[in-house]
Amino acid sequence: MTKKIAPAAIQVLKEALTHIYWYKSELRSFLSHTLSDSTILSQLNWEDYKRNIIATLVDHLARNEEVYQRDIIRLIDEVTRINDFSHLRKLEDGIEKEKNAKNAVEALKKQLSGNQKIREQEKEAEKRREEAHNRILRVNAVQNKLEEINKDFFGLLTEENAQKRGYILEKVLKELFLLFDLDPKASFRITGEQIDGAFSFEGTDYLLEAKWQKKPVDAKDLDSLAGKLSRKLENTLGLFLSVNGYSEDAVKAHSSGRRLVILMDGSDLMAVIEGRIDLVQLLLRKRRKAAETGNIYLRIHEIL
Repeated sequence: MTKKIAPAAIQVLKEALTHIYWYKSELRSFLSHTLSDSTILSQLNWEDYKRNIIATLVDHLARNEEVYQRDIIRLIDEVTRINDFSHLRKLEDGIEKEKNAKNAVEALKKQLSGNQKIREQEKEAEKRREEAHNRILRVNAVQNKLEEINKDFFGLLTEENAQKRGYILEKVLKELFLLFDLDPKASFRITGEQIDGAFSFEGTDYLLEAKWQKKPVDAKDLDSLAGKLSRKLENTLGLFLSVNGYSEDAVKAHSSGRRLVILMDGSDLMAVIEGRIDLVQLLLRKRRKAAETGNIYLRIHEIL
């Protein structure tokens, strides 16, 4: 067992979480993207005061630190990375709310020095995971499979028939999700140029939609996925893959409020297929960025 997180850091974390978001819906979205098992959130009373909700959640994590220490550390890291509080400035007494949030985050940053050993252990664990990924890529079976998928993907680039493109993309996605153990829960099926599916990732269920069309995906396509998510359990998120990217309006429309969807494009897919990043790490980085900044469309060149 690694060194325990100091009780003072737990208290300061509660205070910071209370101030960084004014609306409970935004706080819940941040927590959903940050916690490895967001089903915990459905067990909280979201009709209660925000401070009570946070206290209940963080106390539960701290009482079971042997299980949730990584989640607590991730929460601390993500909160201390927040440096844009403009969403608070727009509210009544916004300057005061922004000041309180900044002070709470700064207080949490000061606590990090007391937990440096834990952070170093986490960095070491992440380094080991990266090394494990590189070892996996050196295994012939995985390399061969990625090369096989790569050939199929290049078939997409020259195929003019929309239906054939759909079948090729369906095959590519099925094989990638299986290769990276992302627990597909439903067969990916083609409807027109669109592929629908579902998978589980770090305790959260995801709906997947994928499109291969010549023009960037617009807001109405993302609205459709968001509508499906609104009819699912509250801890369900969405992953949309558009080979040719997204319109600026589509990204803006779904980057505010409760962010339910993260976005991938063909460049992301190519990076995974070429072994430059594994699919799990890509999704982790995208989900973390969405929770931290509201950016649901983190581009691969910003990661690598």
